[in-house]
Amino acid sequence: MRRLIGVLTAAALVAAAATACSDSGSGSGGKIKLTLVQGMAGEEFYETMACGAKRQAASMGVDLKVQGPQKFDPTLQTPIVNSVVASRPDGMLIAPTDTKALIAPLKQAKAAGIKTVLVDTVVDDPSIGVSRISTDNVKGGATAATALAKQIGDKGKVLVISTDPGVSTVDARIKGFEQEIKANHPNVKYVGVQYSHNDVSEASKIVNAALAKDPDLAGVFATNLNSATGAGSALQQAGKLGKVKMVGFDAGPAQVKQLQDGVVQALVAQLPGDIGAKGVEQAVAAVKKQTVTPSIPTDATVVTKENLNQPDVQKILYKAGC
Repeated sequence: MRRLIGVLTAAALVAAAATACSDSGSGSGGKIKLTLVQGMAGEEFYETMACGAKRQAASMGVDLKVQGPQKFDPTLQTPIVNSVVASRPDGMLIAPTDTKALIAPLKQAKAAGIKTVLVDTVVDDPSIGVSRISTDNVKGGATAATALAKQIGDKGKVLVISTDPGVSTVDARIKGFEQEIKANHPNVKYVGVQYSHNDVSEASKIVNAALAKDPDLAGVFATNLNSATGAGSALQQAGKLGKVKMVGFDAGPAQVKQLQDGVVQALVAQLPGDIGAKGVEQAVAAVKKQTVTPSIPTDATVVTKENLNQPDVQKILYKAGC
């Protein structure tokens, strides 16, 4: 009888252990372990995303780590991804820095059983990412086009300055901008996109050359902060600051200062905190084998001097930290 009780007790312990493992992710304390790999550490968009992810992780009792390269560069991000894969978290949130270069390391993560959620940016392989969460960047680009057309009286030449081809978010913004201008603004002449390689001085050179070629340039859409900073510097040197209108993307402290100083006339603000929070939700659902939403678009808002101080706009401005 005592032997039977011992056998039953041992069986109960095994069953309890199995139940505990099935109810939680891997890791100590039964907590699900996630890692967020940012596109760039310290950048306000990704820091705001991290804050949203951390708040959601804390509310769900999830262990979340945050890492990121010092530059938005696939050669710097790939070793971080490889290190994360080696540490075997239950799930990973990542903003890939290139649509192609990150495919191979993310395939390794998938092969290792790590549930991967793509946040903000994506890769070209549709099999990667149990969920993809980002701003509807095509819509965001169209919003920028509408805002710029309004600023220039719906007529004149406009230029786009972007970072590099092959970054999914800015590629989509350019696409949306081009489509909106061509479809709905017949008196606005789109003179094309030029790439600054995310370099302020290169963006400045591009605008200087554009002004020499087209002295009647009416507007610029800068797809990110460095493009807007370089373009603004060139416009200031040419005495055309505020005369050539500019719309920028994102709403970190530096972008908001550009708006206040009249360097840009409007900003298209994303919701990175929401992206981070939703990323955690979807990763946890995937780990728990619950229903996952494959694609979640988030919205964007136009910020101008006129609405900058409104409470609902203040809430969506990016922060340098939590």
